[in-house]
Amino acid sequence: MLYTYARRTLVALSLATLLAPSAHAADITFAIKNSHPNAMRVELYSQDRDYVWPGEDKDYFLDDGETKQLPISCNEGESICYGAWVDGDEGTYWGVGPGNKEKCEDCCYTCSGGETEEIDLVP
Repeated sequence: MLYTYARRTLVALSLATLLAPSAHAADITFAIKNSHPNAMRVELYSQDRDYVWPGEDKDYFLDDGETKQLPISCNEGESICYGAWVDGDEGTYWGVGPGNKEKCEDCCYTCSGGETEEIDLVP
């Protein structure tokens, strides 16, 4: 009897784990080109949770004329927006800007694998 109860409990817990909603990991690569004559800083911001890439008070650095691939791991379906600004001049920005503080059009992407088109940050 105890064996049957333990087995039923184990099966119930296993089913609950399988049916519980969970965030599935995915990857996306942001392709960003700096067409500004000055170097710039870039961060990627989740719009669905409090998370930023690369994180830990760091940012991505793009020299003038440089193109970088920025691969990240994110949750499937998560909305990710880029924020970029001229190094040393947070008033000159693209996307959601430094700190994810601005509104933008066409600067967010859904985490669903693959790579964005080349995002050309022009003056």
